[in-house]
Amino acid sequence: MTQKPRARDLGIPFDGEPGPLNAITDTAGIEVGAATIIAGEGRLEVGRGPARTGVTAILPRGRVFDPVFAGTAVLNGNGEMTGTIWIEESGFLEGPVMITNSHSVGVVRDAVIGWQGQRGLVAPLSHDLYWCLPVVAETYDGMLNDINGFHVTAQHAVEALDSARPGPVAEGNVGGGTGMSLFGFKGGTGTASRQLSPEDGGHTVGVLVQGNFGRRKNLTIAGVPIGREIPDLLPDLGSDRDTGSIIVVIATDAPLLPHQLKRLARRAPVGIARTGGYGANGSGDIFLAFSTANPGAFSRRDSRLVQVLPNDAMDGLIEAAAQATEEAIVNALVAAETMTGRDGNTLHAIPHDRLREILKKYNWLAE
Repeated sequence: MTQKPRARDLGIPFDGEPGPLNAITDTAGIEVGAATIIAGEGRLEVGRGPARTGVTAILPRGRVFDPVFAGTAVLNGNGEMTGTIWIEESGFLEGPVMITNSHSVGVVRDAVIGWQGQRGLVAPLSHDLYWCLPVVAETYDGMLNDINGFHVTAQHAVEALDSARPGPVAEGNVGGGTGMSLFGFKGGTGTASRQLSPEDGGHTVGVLVQGNFGRRKNLTIAGVPIGREIPDLLPDLGSDRDTGSIIVVIATDAPLLPHQLKRLARRAPVGIARTGGYGANGSGDIFLAFSTANPGAFSRRDSRLVQVLPNDAMDGLIEAAAQATEEAIVNALVAAETMTGRDGNTLHAIPHDRLREILKKYNWLAE
């Protein structure tokens, strides 16, 4: 299979040094999987399609039960991420992070409970008694997908979980990002990372986004007003309102406590703003950050000793989170391909040649 070009392949300049894969999986131990559903053509028939949707799974430590410290944040709350109340209360993320469409959160959540229990990825209270509050986030793909047809099943969630692997991460029209839109172009799944210098601690920060937000006129890439330069190729889907959402998952190997991870999650909007997002009324902008440091920190009974990074040493991580969020969004745009869904609705891919020409026009193309 031919590797899709990414933003840096087109010469788009970004600040910061990426990790080897420029992906969330540069944070050691993380695995990512996806199940993609593309079926049917033509006029919408609820329950029959067309379907343009899926599920994305992120496993913080792979297939082991070893909860990670985590924190969450929200820019605008017109969306859903289940399980966040317990993360805020306990400070731990106790299982995978799942991302799907708005009306499939329930079935994915239920599937995760069964998947964890069947594989022993739980900490029983006593004998076989256990409980899970899975983290499942969503963005809305109803412009292309028969979202009320409930095409995502428990088996799709299991497929995403079972397919999770370390290494390169598929981007664009895959998993939960299959039917999503970005700034009036085709959007979806994107990822990026930053490798801090030894002076800044040498830690890794990785980001994965499911991007489905923004108005064309606001699209900015590397500081260039791309949206104003490409006013055509708009979807024929009504008004140019920003009614989409973005989910951002930030991972690091730095030893951060939950309150510090909340601080890191709050920096996702900086990267979003650099691309032209502003947390519109109709947008669900929800963020989660976790740390893969301190393995074995979770226990139901025993005390644990953990490492903690000083707050004064967080500046490099904070900058990296913002930078990687920005690049992950642009990677989602660049990787996405033109897609036609329900009722012939079409979202066009951003044209790579025109994007490069505009960057040249503004003398802002990395050669």
